[in-house]
Amino acid sequence: MRSLKRPRNALMINFFFLTTPTRDQIAQILSLYESAGWWKPGPDAPDEAFRIVGGSHCFLAAESKGAIIGMGRAISDRVSDAYIQDVTVRPDYQHQGIGSEIVLRISERLKADGLTWIGLIAERNSYAFYREIGFSEMPDSIPMLLKKFGLDTE
Repeated sequence: MRSLKRPRNALMINFFFLTTPTRDQIAQILSLYESAGWWKPGPDAPDEAFRIVGGSHCFLAAESKGAIIGMGRAISDRVSDAYIQDVTVRPDYQHQGIGSEIVLRISERLKADGLTWIGLIAERNSYAFYREIGFSEMPDSIPMLLKKFGLDTE
């Protein structure tokens, strides 16, 4: 991966890594997941979100005026490889450099932790966004997802 480019117009936002989020932070994180279309509300959602934050290599939140307005996380083997995922910013804060800053700060953290391979899947035509900050397509690679698992009857 080539050198990552920091956006010039990032707002004055508080960026911080979360390890043990409060109930209020979990509610805000779930709201971001839901608005991105990645989560459906349910009774187990707060517990699941808490476990996602705690189980991630790192989970970065972006905050403005006391509200979490963006997030991203990385999963890893904690030795060499990591994937960045779940990067999203509230629609009213998009196109201001916040998403780029989230990815860059997560990438810097991963590099500082000794991870040398950092990948991601650019969903929903987001590849231009990731290219702009230094990521490139992996030749001869196609992201894949397991559709049927175990004894599923679908």
